[in-house]
Amino acid sequence: MASASVGEVLQKRRVITAAQHKQAKAARKSSERIEQCLARLGIINERDYLEIYSEQLSIPVVDLSEITIDAELLKATPSKVVHRDRVIPIDQHNGTIRVATNNPFNVYAFDELRMLMGAKIETVLATGEEISRVIKQYYGVGGHTIEAMLSDSAVEVVREVDPDNADLIEQAQEATVVKLVNEILLEAIRDRASDVHIEPGENDLRIRYRIDGVLHTTNVPPEIRRFHAAIVSRIKILSNLNIAEKRLPQDGSFRIRAQNRDIDLRVSIIPTAFGGAVVMRILDKQSVLLSLDQLGLIDEALAGVEHLIAQPYGIILVTGPTGSGKTTTLYAALNTIRSDDIKILTVEDPIEYYLEGIQQMQIKPQIGLTFASGLRAFLRHDPDVILVGEIRDLETAEVAINASLTGHLVFSTLHTNDAVTSTTRLLDMGVEPFLVSSSIGGVLAQRLVRSICRSCREEYTPDPNELPADLKLPEGQKLFRGTGCRDCRNSGYRGRIGIFELLTITDQIRDMIVQRRSATELLVVARKEGLKLMREDGWVKVFKGMTTVDEIIRVTKIDASALS
Repeated sequence: MASASVGEVLQKRRVITAAQHKQAKAARKSSERIEQCLARLGIINERDYLEIYSEQLSIPVVDLSEITIDAELLKATPSKVVHRDRVIPIDQHNGTIRVATNNPFNVYAFDELRMLMGAKIETVLATGEEISRVIKQYYGVGGHTIEAMLSDSAVEVVREVDPDNADLIEQAQEATVVKLVNEILLEAIRDRASDVHIEPGENDLRIRYRIDGVLHTTNVPPEIRRFHAAIVSRIKILSNLNIAEKRLPQDGSFRIRAQNRDIDLRVSIIPTAFGGAVVMRILDKQSVLLSLDQLGLIDEALAGVEHLIAQPYGIILVTGPTGSGKTTTLYAALNTIRSDDIKILTVEDPIEYYLEGIQQMQIKPQIGLTFASGLRAFLRHDPDVILVGEIRDLETAEVAINASLTGHLVFSTLHTNDAVTSTTRLLDMGVEPFLVSSSIGGVLAQRLVRSICRSCREEYTPDPNELPADLKLPEGQKLFRGTGCRDCRNSGYRGRIGIFELLTITDQIRDMIVQRRSATELLVVARKEGLKLMREDGWVKVFKGMTTVDEIIRVTKIDASALS
């Protein structure tokens, strides 16, 4: 089959246009087939041309997620062939081994397998993504690289005793170590992880990815423990950290380019009993540039936030624990109001994402550049809108309030569990009650819950006895859950959305703040004025099929006022 014929078939079936065919011919690499080039350019999916291979070569296309792999057969197959040629032995019947491949033209690989295994080879077609998933499942992330490192005498195994720094740097720069760290990062990005945890034990090295807020242990070869020091050293070199310092915690950052986009990584390394433990936070700019409704803001909360951010001055607070999406919400708000007509300045610790058209400043306490001093400088810089990464102390709170009272719109965050306690937290810091009441426009409290996977979502009728007491299920109301599939790693969840409670500061609540009334008293009045609790917002999203009852129970607690 001539390589151009697949392109012609795709064009004839109107999967691609003549212009796209011509574009692929111009962009094709010397050893690349036209259909592979089309897939690399994102014009078609791999499945599109595998189906044509299937028709022309009479080879079936299979879905490896629906096939039970013979683990013993895979174990008996030389891993070098599996990794090098991307072929997966599936099962064996009557002396014939069925092998999955995405390249049916690699006759050499099938001949080698036939000789090594002493059996006939029958090929089936599967996508490269499915083949990679199976390889990772059975061999672990970086399995081929670890195998190469163990067999390569040029790579010395790093012991736990302190080697010479020059040797450590040389080992960390070995091509195989570089490749291994790259594979760990690329796998995390493919799995949409927000953090990579590298955790040394006495006899093993555990790598975990935080996906949609939950940690998942990834499969790695057991031999990876021997290369722990080299992996940590490589990460230190990337982050411009002191490679010889193993006694103290270190923080750094670096940037990589993957999947045609720049991704920043924030690194934290701490000393543990068995060596350096690493956490890398993956900061993907594309994932944070969301609109307010994409965050999960709906109905009254969405309308309320849009009203608040349209005001010319005042303070808008976003509250919640670490990792609840506060920064993403603030950036979404800035994105909504950003225009050539207003000047927006931010002071952050650290700057997590760089936003076009907005001036951002990183605090540096070691040289006296704090949130408070940065804010004071901002007031001389003619801003319209200011974002303060976090109000941590009385000085920052007072400068932020002063900025709002002099005609600026100020966004900031606080670490409180709900909306009403944010006002009492400011009072506890020492801010005068009249300043709090006159400056705060509204407080948005939030948490993140996992979204039900759209690929495997199903409707079901819940057992009323298994539902929490505050969930009032309308008669005939069906709920939704994910059954688990390849897209969601069989978790039933894919992605996250926010659940929110928005406290708008009304005249009555302002009077109560001046009187230093407690958060409990404020909550009673706010509820009468229409405050919807985070948990109640969560139940609305459960009814809409956006998340599950279990997720709302996981991140919120029952409120006595909701039961009355």
